Amino acid sequence: MSPRGVATPDVRERLFAAAERVVERDGPGALTSRAITTEAGCAKGLLHTHFAGLDEFVAELCLDRFARTAAKAQALSQLTGQDTVARNLDTVTLALFDSAGPALSGLAMSRPATTRRIREALEGGASGLTAIEEAVATYLAAEQRLGRVPETLDSSTVALAIVGTAHHLLMTSWPGTPDPRPRMTRLVATLLDG
Repeated sequence: MSPRGVATPDVRERLFAAAERVVERDGPGALTSRAITTEAGCAKGLLHTHFAGLDEFVAELCLDRFARTAAKAQALSQLTGQDTVARNLDTVTLALFDSAGPALSGLAMSRPATTRRIREALEGGASGLTAIEEAVATYLAAEQRLGRVPETLDSSTVALAIVGTAHHLLMTSWPGTPDPRPRMTRLVATLLDG
């Protein structure tokens, strides 16, 4: 535990990672400020020093994870012509399910103040599912130009189907339900073959 008055390095990520571990291990109902700071091994008030409360913390955690996945999606363009199209898409779509993604999404949706904060941030231009969808569509169009994806494939519709399904699985998966990753992988393969 960090002694009082000593700076905690990379506090946001430390708290975010701790929250993901708590949710993954104990479920969304166990997520409290105290559980997070205990898991992070830091002072009990640290979360409230950096966030207005648990609702803001959960919103920022979700937005941070969306932004990370959006950055991976935008990096897809660098993979054009490499590996397989399905494997490249899996890298992005499966990132949404890393750690406690489904449980955190459900938690965020059950907290009206958190949901409102996320919606406001997305309306203000924060990276979210729309950014991921656009990056996937752009990547698929680039692969079409190389002939690695059929010309007849509607890249925008496929991107929407991938991101929409990922969103559905995020909202309907929680600890104890089947892992959504194999379903996502099958969907990507089916859409690319169809």
